[in-house]
Order: sequence, then structure tokens, then C-alpha cells
Amino acid sequence: MLVYLSTVSRPVTDPPGPRRRRFAMVSGNVVALGTVSLITDVSAEMVAAVLPLYLVLGLHLSPVAFGVLDGVHTGTTALLRVVGGFVADRFRRRKLIAGTGYALSAVAKLGLLLAGRSVPAIGAVIAVDRLGKGIRSAPRDTLITLSTPPEALGRAFGVHRAMDSIGAFLGPLAAFAVLLAVGQSYDAVFVTSFCVAALAVVVLVLFVRERPTDGPDDPRVSVREAFGLLRSRPARRLVLAAALLGLSTIGDGFVYLLLQRREDLGLRWFPLLAVGTSLAYLLLAAPLGVLADRIGRLPVVVGGYAALGVTYLLLSGPAHGWPMLTLTLALYGAFYAATDGVLIALAGPVLPARLRTTGIALVQTGQALAYLVSSILFGLAWQAWGPQNAARAAALAVGVVLVGTLLLLASPSRSVPRRVFR
Repeated sequence: MLVYLSTVSRPVTDPPGPRRRRFAMVSGNVVALGTVSLITDVSAEMVAAVLPLYLVLGLHLSPVAFGVLDGVHTGTTALLRVVGGFVADRFRRRKLIAGTGYALSAVAKLGLLLAGRSVPAIGAVIAVDRLGKGIRSAPRDTLITLSTPPEALGRAFGVHRAMDSIGAFLGPLAAFAVLLAVGQSYDAVFVTSFCVAALAVVVLVLFVRERPTDGPDDPRVSVREAFGLLRSRPARRLVLAAALLGLSTIGDGFVYLLLQRREDLGLRWFPLLAVGTSLAYLLLAAPLGVLADRIGRLPVVVGGYAALGVTYLLLSGPAHGWPMLTLTLALYGAFYAATDGVLIALAGPVLPARLRTTGIALVQTGQALAYLVSSILFGLAWQAWGPQNAARAAALAVGVVLVGTLLLLASPSRSVPRRVFR
């Protein structure tokens, strides 16, 4: 770690030597950002592991209400991602904007204590947390792209997401340990989560470095220039494809609630469902990132969404028991490993450095707004048709969306690097 952090301000180029050594190297900034994400995900997943139970079983929210609460706050804060991305590009302060987002999410953990059992207050706190996540994601991912050669972006995002998934793996375990120690006290989980999130902000301030992309006399990015991104055919196709893909994705809470109901799991074991997903993500993120650099990023993304479709089919099928549960969580983790960072790595070379944060924010906003729609629709489908039929409909949506995505991205403009798509 110390070796990496001593070189955080410059990207690592592939050194001479064995191929395996080249695949192992990423810039120190990527490792520093990965450490921040690791610590933050411990905090976030502690809360995410218990929140569905707290809302659905503790406060007796219906599936529709849970879907609205989960989807609306993600979607309504999504537009602020673009604002945050534009501000980061215009003032060239990507680290500051990312740090603000991490700090907001940390404060939101304490807000859950003050909200009590008030659903509107909990909704407002979740909105603040999602706002923090929304405005930090694009600047963080831009810092990764600016610290990495284009041909190694899959590897860099794979390493970053692998570190991120270590936190996602440890978070539910930490929540499980807290609940075992203090009983069914959600407040103890929220306080512990805040302390961990605050540590992540400290690491960001001390170890992450920002490399300038413009000279001191270069003009600042304008609103007109930012909107001009969508006039670029490759960028426009990417945003549309991201929105399509978001339509086929339901929230993690729904997936775990379906599993808990099907397998009749005890409530204390519920947080461990996220551990299985995170373990698969952890093991696969870096290898799939390297694979994406070698064979192309689009095939890996398509494979990830195919795994998601199979996950939904398993949730709606007749099979039960631990083998089915293990396979479902493994496929769900593989979906995240093949799509989360790889999609941004696919977008990086298409976007100009001056506008990269804005462009990445547009891609993420397209996904988030579509996620708003899919969460509400899935909640309605669950209530109207039952959970199994709703999961079958979600699997069908994945198939339709993949066809649309391939039509959008399989024949890219000549200005887009072929290796990104092939």
C-alpha cells in the first residue's frame, strides 16, 4: 500500500517484464480511491443489509411503498449527478466534489437515528445518502480514468471494484456482528456505520491526488460545451444504452427479500445474503476487468446482464435449497463484477478529458433514472402478480434490453476505439 501511495499523482504504465506483472499494476491513485471505496462500502452495506428488514418487516411497508422509496430517491437525486459532474469539470475540483459526496453519505447515517420510525423522515435521509453517492461517483471514476492509460482501464476499474467489494463483503458481516452483540438494535448499526464512513473521508483527504487535465490558461468548461456531449453519436449511444440497461435492474433489497421468502430464512441471517453476492463480486471483479481489456468491454457487459437474467429466472423457478441459493448469489455477484466498472471503462475512451466527469455522470444518470422506473414497476408487479411472476417479467425485460443495447453499441462510430466494443 505504501509503495502505491507514494506514486498516487501519476499513472502507471506497463513496465517491462512478465505479462502477469503488467496485469497486477495499477496507479497508486486507483489504490487510494479503492481504499476509500472499501471503507465507505463497509459503512454503506452495514445499513443496506438491515434497511429492507427495518422498512418492510419493522415498519410494515408494502412492496409498492418500498419500491417507490428505493426508486424515487435514487432517481430524483440522479439529475444532481450531472450538476456535480459539470461543476467538477468546470472548476477542475473532482476530488473536492467527490469528498463532499462521501461526507454527505456519512452524515446521513446519523440522520437515520434522528428519523426514528417516521417514513417521510427516513425517505429524506435516504435521499441525502443517495445524493452523496450520486455526486461522488462520477468524479471518483474520472479520477480513475485520468490516472490510467486507456488500454488498462478495465484492469484499473476491476481492481477498484474488487477493493470496493471487499467493503461490501465486510459490511453485512459487521452488521451481523453488531446485531449479535446488542440484539435487534438498528441504532447501534447506524452509529457504527457513521464512524466507519467518517474514516473514509479522512483517507480521501490525505491520500487521493488530483492530476490537472487543463493548463491554467485554458478556458473553463461551459454549459453549452457540456450539452454538446449529447450531440456526439458515440456518447449519445452510451447514455441511451445505460438507460436501457437500468430498466432491467431491480434493487438488491427486492432480490434478497425474494430469497428470504423463498427459503424461509431467519431474520438474523438476512444480512448474510449480501455477503454471498459481495464474495462473488470480490473474486470476479479484477479478472473480468482484465478480460474486458483483452476481448472487449461490450461482450463482458452483455455477459453480466445475461447472468442477471438467469438470476431472475432462478428466483422465479421451482428449485429451492442451499445449492439454488448459492448459485443465485454467485450469479448476482458475477453480474455486478461484469458490469459495474466495465461499463464506465467502456465509456472512458469515448469522452474527452475536459468533459469526462460530466459524461460519466450522464451515463450514471441514465441508469439511475431508469432504475427509478424499474423499481416502481417491479413493486407494482409484485403486488399485482406475486413475487415469482414479477421476477419472470424482470428476466424477460433483461432479454429485451440486451437486444436493444447490442443494436446501439455493436456498430460504433469510427471515432470510438474498436477494442472497447469488440
